[in-house]
Amino acid sequence: MRKIEIAPSVLSLDYSIFEKQCADLNQSSAHYLHFDVMDGHFVPNLTFGPDILKGFRKACPNMILDVHLMVDDPDMFIEAFVNAGADLITFHYEACASHEEIKKILAKIHSYGIKAGLVIKPKTDVSVLFDFLDQCDLILVMSVEPGFGGQKFMESSLDKVKALRKRIDESSLSCLIEIDGGINDITASFAIEAGADVLVAGSYVFKGDIQQQINHLYKTR
Repeated sequence: MRKIEIAPSVLSLDYSIFEKQCADLNQSSAHYLHFDVMDGHFVPNLTFGPDILKGFRKACPNMILDVHLMVDDPDMFIEAFVNAGADLITFHYEACASHEEIKKILAKIHSYGIKAGLVIKPKTDVSVLFDFLDQCDLILVMSVEPGFGGQKFMESSLDKVKALRKRIDESSLSCLIEIDGGINDITASFAIEAGADVLVAGSYVFKGDIQQQINHLYKTR
């Protein structure tokens, strides 16, 4: 059986009780913390910069900081987020002009000794990722349109996860599959069955008892 990981998305964290919610995360079963970076151009929203990530690095020292760049120029952001404590950086296929640019950015992230991966939006064909699977530690499939939390899960994303699972397994690769958007105790079971390894969950985790909600997701099969 595959090991499943839950990655709470801090996009949904209540920052008026930051310390309490970080304490709950540290005491939970989650090993990942998902950090969405939006530039207001690639997606119509603005979120966090590297200084905020530094705060999470201090508050959650043992968690894997999973940084998802939703930006027009991912190359420009890499060094700042590496220095802020990122353990994994993913960026969008759609933000790059060529395969050469994608390979260059993946190599740059790896050169800092951290993990790297690619992301696709819901309307992007999953096959565009196949040439990069051997260079990625993780592929992130968006199951909502990127930019805002609380959206409804798109079931079409499951076919992408299945296609990736088949390709990765047939090629004996170690690349993980992550899914982000509309994950709850019901959709989590669909994602796991399709082949996802890492489930990003925002609203579901932070709108209830954090530890309890995370435990519910880990028990989903």
